[in-house]
Amino acid sequence: MVKAPCQEVVWELLPAIRAALAAELVKRGMSQLAASRVLDMAPSAVSQYLSKKRGYRIEFEGEVKETIEQLAEDIVQGKIEDVSSVFCDICRLIRQGEGPCQKKTMTETQ
Repeated sequence: MVKAPCQEVVWELLPAIRAALAAELVKRGMSQLAASRVLDMAPSAVSQYLSKKRGYRIEFEGEVKETIEQLAEDIVQGKIEDVSSVFCDICRLIRQGEGPCQKKTMTETQ
């Protein structure tokens, strides 16, 4: 059975974006609890993202990675409150080009 692009986004891409953003927030000094509140998820989910138990199959590069890093910095500085709209921007950035979720701005790890 062929997966629809939206399935790939929900099962692979969004968890990878959340994992990358959680890691960037903690890297910038935010606690896991604070990151979980900002990302509207359970603290255990942030812990699983950081330990690569969830959202680990895709690592971002280039413009996508830079966008996630900038988003983390903006969140830490209090410039962004609605993270969900930026998630949509990141997803669109990744999905443009060579088909759903296959742009060269990310690499899949096994």
